[in-house]
Amino acid sequence: MRRHPCRGEAGGPVSGPSRPRKAAPSAKGAAVGRGIGIGLMYGLWRPRVLGAWRVPATGPVILAVNHSHNIDGPMLMGTAPRPVHFLIKKEAFVGPLDPFLLSIGQLKVDRTTTDRAAVTDALGVLQGGGVLGIFPEGSRGEGDFASLRSGLAYFAVRTGAPIVPVAVLGSTERRGRLISAAPPLRSRIDVVFGDAFEAGESGGRRTRQAMDDATLRIQKRLTAHLDNARRLTGRRAGLE
Repeated sequence: MRRHPCRGEAGGPVSGPSRPRKAAPSAKGAAVGRGIGIGLMYGLWRPRVLGAWRVPATGPVILAVNHSHNIDGPMLMGTAPRPVHFLIKKEAFVGPLDPFLLSIGQLKVDRTTTDRAAVTDALGVLQGGGVLGIFPEGSRGEGDFASLRSGLAYFAVRTGAPIVPVAVLGSTERRGRLISAAPPLRSRIDVVFGDAFEAGESGGRRTRQAMDDATLRIQKRLTAHLDNARRLTGRRAGLE
């Protein structure tokens, strides 16, 4: 169940190489990114957003999102009620996307090593009262929360930030005719926000066992939300 929090997803502050420090993630940049996301996602598809009111209006919060398609992150950026700083694998920061993603407040994480800089950036977002977006499965897959990494538990326990589960459904049901790697244009994609919950006490124990226990609790809540979202929408997550 438990894998190292910094491999495949940012996590606990353990020894290892780090990138040179850069400017803190921009809250204004994330707001610009949200505006771009709204225009693109609502322009290309027909998102149906349910339960967005469950995201706390102020203060730190972690959005834990299932991940079965590359548009899941941008879709959430365009449908969440607040600007989101996503932890994104460094491989996505190629060419002109590198300065663009950084300028809109997104966080680059090296999945091959223990990335202290990414951890520090993510903690900074939460400590500054912002919204951190995480794919707790670490990488794109079935989108069913079956295998969680411990980074989500670390950030939640370390900062006391509530977790809001999010299910993105419909992004993998069909392939588009013009762009086979994307859902059909103007097709409906459901984004379902769940009830906020806390993984543990702020500043609580961060031992391996404590993180394992928190990860199990989180997985149960995320899986239950996904099941409920499927029933609510009549959709399913995962790859065909």
